[in-house]
Amino acid sequence: MIKKLPSGRWQVDVQPGGRGQKRIRKSFDAKPEAQRFERWVLSQHDSGTPVPHLKKDRRKLSELLQVWYLAHGKYLRDGERRYRHLKRMAEAFGNPTASKLTANDYLVYRALRVEEDIAPKTCNNELGYLNAVFNELHRTGEISYQNPFQSIRPIKIQEREMGYLDMGQIRAIFKELREKTTNPHALLVARISLETGARWSEAESLTLDRLKPYRVTYDQTKSGKKRSVPISKDLYKTIKKHLEEHGSFGTSTISAFRRAVDRSGIQLPQGQCAHILRHTFASHFMMSGGDILVLQRVLGHSTINMTMRYAHLSPDHLNSVSELNLFGNVC
Repeated sequence: MIKKLPSGRWQVDVQPGGRGQKRIRKSFDAKPEAQRFERWVLSQHDSGTPVPHLKKDRRKLSELLQVWYLAHGKYLRDGERRYRHLKRMAEAFGNPTASKLTANDYLVYRALRVEEDIAPKTCNNELGYLNAVFNELHRTGEISYQNPFQSIRPIKIQEREMGYLDMGQIRAIFKELREKTTNPHALLVARISLETGARWSEAESLTLDRLKPYRVTYDQTKSGKKRSVPISKDLYKTIKKHLEEHGSFGTSTISAFRRAVDRSGIQLPQGQCAHILRHTFASHFMMSGGDILVLQRVLGHSTINMTMRYAHLSPDHLNSVSELNLFGNVC
């Protein structure tokens, strides 16, 4: 049974199994929350699962984060990194009792982050992490209350300028990599990224067993799905010889690449240094008449929407603007 209390809150008063069984009472601010809790309690009884945490859940946010990590987070590809970030967020919140968190608690936290010049995308990522934790814990019955942040909207982000390099800029950066970079791997990782459209991390994590004549297979991808990309015979031989000699590309090549870009004097759009070669591959592919669906497969985008950012560079797209201009004789 659900009834409205004089205080305005909604109380669930249910006795799963009927008379003689344990009675459960819990109050909520909103009727839909009370209804969801009642359905959840009854479903737990029907499945023979004891209802946990019927008393007030006094666990701290850090405790819930640990429960989430051990049960779910550690199996994610970026789970350890995400868990570290979530623990830092819990400290910033003051590690409150998790069940007492409200949407306003996060909005205050986010406002402070914005004042610290934290990027809106980072703020949105943080909101996504918290939502994932509370949604998963509620889904598995670890908590009985709803995600306190589910109604918060992410910050709307204006689409960033998509930069790419022209041929002269490419030569200038690669000249710096060849002549002044001491890192033995940076030049080849940059070349792989430029010639296959790989993310820097994908190119850097390439291993000999993922190299075949004449293609590379990326398995450490953002989507978690493998993809293969054809390569030239020359690039195949160069990668094979390098990996046979060194074993791997190491993990600090991006710093060497950034220094090469700085030395070249080329100004890149903010935050795009690590992706500039990937953007350059995609942009020149489309400007040369490449097919947008082929590009989607090469880049490993899960949907065509991401790939469509490059569609405006297609010569067919540009030519159609003038060919389909119906107003030339009118103006």
